[in-house]
Amino acid sequence: MGTAQTSYAGIVRKRAIAFRYPGKSELARFGPVNINGVPTVFAVLAKRVDRHCGVSWYRVQLPVKPNGITAWVRPYAVRLVPLTTRIQVDLSARRVTLFVRGRKVLSARAAIGSPRTPTPTGRYYVNQRLMPADASGPFGPGAIGISAFSEVLTGWVQGGPIAIHGTNRPDLVGRAVSNGCIRVRNGLLRRLFNRALEGTPVTVRA
Repeated sequence: MGTAQTSYAGIVRKRAIAFRYPGKSELARFGPVNINGVPTVFAVLAKRVDRHCGVSWYRVQLPVKPNGITAWVRPYAVRLVPLTTRIQVDLSARRVTLFVRGRKVLSARAAIGSPRTPTPTGRYYVNQRLMPADASGPFGPGAIGISAFSEVLTGWVQGGPIAIHGTNRPDLVGRAVSNGCIRVRNGLLRRLFNRALEGTPVTVRA
């Protein structure tokens, strides 16, 4: 499902059971809100149809470890939402770029993970958007959580989730200094936050 211009998010309705295979080998269960009190969202990657061409299953990416894990959920478990945004994080260039309908609309330098705590590469999606109580703190005015986790900080709260967030140290933007998250200047973060809705694909490449 989806194209270079359009992707799909699946917003959990009341409950979603994720299976390794359609109807077999249960992986996890999800409620309508996650541990942070915001809606539970999957990235919808593909669909399976029955002999009447009705959708019987969606293949989705999950916001849990291991990074990039996929599963199958029933279509009635989620509300499908189309999206026209995507984010690209280029670690070698230390740059974050937002595309809308395939067109680049903004791009800026970013701080990335240090050599000891690198930002994990792969294909992810925005699974939550959070606003800290203190906009002058280390996360700035907001954090765009993505469905990736640090592969080295295994003892961190919630498994070391990765986010694109603001910063109270703009002087470090452009350097490899973080614990794996992607830091951008607060002005850019606000623009990203407003446009990168839950389900937006995020590609992190080396």
